[in-house]
Amino acid sequence: MGWLFGKDKTTMVSPENALPGRPTPITAPGRHAVLDAPLAPPYPEGSEIADFGLGCFWGAERIFWQTPGVITTSVGYAGGYTQNPTYEEVCTGQTGHTELVRVVFDPAKVSYEELLRVFWEAHNPTQGMRQGNDVGTQYRSAIYFHSPEQEKSALTSRDAYQKVLAESGYDPITTEIAPAGDYFFAEEYHQQYLHRNVNGYCGIGGTGVSCPVGLTSGEA
Repeated sequence: MGWLFGKDKTTMVSPENALPGRPTPITAPGRHAVLDAPLAPPYPEGSEIADFGLGCFWGAERIFWQTPGVITTSVGYAGGYTQNPTYEEVCTGQTGHTELVRVVFDPAKVSYEELLRVFWEAHNPTQGMRQGNDVGTQYRSAIYFHSPEQEKSALTSRDAYQKVLAESGYDPITTEIAPAGDYFFAEEYHQQYLHRNVNGYCGIGGTGVSCPVGLTSGEA
């Protein structure tokens, strides 16, 4: 999607220069078009949340809704400064947000470590403020953790994957790993976009290097 918006936007905007946004949020979408589950809370008891940015969120979301053990997914904006941004604002590079996939999962059926493996293998986390032909801060790789346990797993998996990527000649991982903050739902037409538009654009592509799943849980 980055090719729609021309100029280079690879420099992160400062908080004081970010667009102001608005107090009114985008209306939370209803139910998942594929999984028939709610996109917004409350979520089923015992479920957990994982937040991943891996480029254009259209293709990224499809990867996760196809993952066994995932209850629901949605796409939105996180990691920036603008309150309740629109897609058009995010695309200017002046909100600081990345395109995010929120994954609600059943930890009894799929582990956070397995979701990390899906995340790492689905994109190239070494590209900085871009993902393939999609260029800009909104396409940066990111993990926003919801607990100390998620943080530990994310860091451990990054270090493990960095090792095998380096052995395959890739540059250092640039993925942002930070505490989860505000999450703003994207407009309804973005939700499950590639289910509604089967021939829609998908810029997601991995490195072809497998992530060692056992190492993500600190077993090495």
